[in-house]
Amino acid sequence: MKKVVITGATGAIGRALVSVCIKAGYEVLAVVHRNSKRASELEKTDYCRVLYLDLLEYEHALDAMKEQGIPFDNMENLSTALLVSEGCGANGYEYFFHLAWMAPFGKERENLPLQLENVHASLAAVRFAKSLGCSTFIGSGSQAEYGRVKGKLSPDTPTFPETGYGIAKLCAGQMTRLACEQIGLKHIWPRILSVYGPYDREETLISTAINDMMNNRETVFTPCDQMWDYVFSEDAARALLLTAQKGKHGGVYVIGSGEAHPLKEYIKKIAEITGYKKEIGFGKRPYNDKQVMYLQADISDLEKLGFKPQVSFEVGIQKIVEMK
Repeated sequence: MKKVVITGATGAIGRALVSVCIKAGYEVLAVVHRNSKRASELEKTDYCRVLYLDLLEYEHALDAMKEQGIPFDNMENLSTALLVSEGCGANGYEYFFHLAWMAPFGKERENLPLQLENVHASLAAVRFAKSLGCSTFIGSGSQAEYGRVKGKLSPDTPTFPETGYGIAKLCAGQMTRLACEQIGLKHIWPRILSVYGPYDREETLISTAINDMMNNRETVFTPCDQMWDYVFSEDAARALLLTAQKGKHGGVYVIGSGEAHPLKEYIKKIAEITGYKKEIGFGKRPYNDKQVMYLQADISDLEKLGFKPQVSFEVGIQKIVEMK
C-alpha cells in the first residue's frame, strides 16, 4: 500500500485531503503540531498514522518518528534514478503534501521574520520528503502571491504580492522547486484560492457568517461587493491529489471552482440555509487595506488533469451546518 505525507493535516484542506487520499487507496502519515487539539480524531482514522511535530522541527523529523514508534528507513541517499524508476522508496511513501504554515491570517501575515521562518520550514520539508523516499513534493501556494488582479488567475498571471505572507509564499514556491531539483524530487506548486469546509478556522468569513447566523447574532460585514471564487475543501483536496498524480514537474496549478460570484450572494445564501431572519450587516465595517476585489481561478490546466468541482456552494454550506 503506497503512502502519502500530509503536513497541516488538521485544517480544512488537510482533513479533506486525508480523507480523499485514504479513499484513493493511500495510507496517510498526518503531521500535526505537538499541542494539536484536533489530532485525536485523526488518531481514530483507519489507514492514518499521526506524527506530532512542530513546523520548525522538520529537521529532526526522523528522530521524532523513531521516538513515536513510526517505522521508516532513511532514504536520504537513495539515488535519483531509483526514485524516478520506482516512484517511491522502500518506505512506500510517494507524495509529500506540505500544507502547514504559520500565521496565514490576520496581522501576523505582515510579521516578516515569522513568514521567513515558513520558508525555512518549507525547505526542511523538502529534505524530510527526500529522507522518506518520496518521489513528489506538493506545496501549497496562495492567491496572495498574485496581489490584486482583475481577471482570472492562471499559472502565467504575473505575481506582485503585497503582503509579507504573499511574498513568503512566492519565495517558498520558487525555493522548494530549486531544492527539489537539487535532490531529484518532482515539484508541484498549487496556488489555492479561497477554500471553505468543515474544520475551517473560526475567524474566516464563511465560518464567522455561519456561526453568527446559526446563533442569531448581529452580523458585521464589509459592503461585500467583491467578486469571489470559493471552492469546497473536498474539491480542493481532489485537485491536490490530481496534481500529485498527473501534474508536471515545476507545474503551477491554480485551485478554485473556476467561477466568481458577488460575495453578497454567498452571504445571502448562508442566511437562507441557516434560517437567519435579522438584517444582514452589509457595510458595517470598511474594507481592509489593499482589499482584493476580484478573485477567480482559471482552472483549465486542472481540467486537463481530469478535475471538475463536484460540490456546489449550497451543498457545501449544508454539509458544514449539519456538522455543527
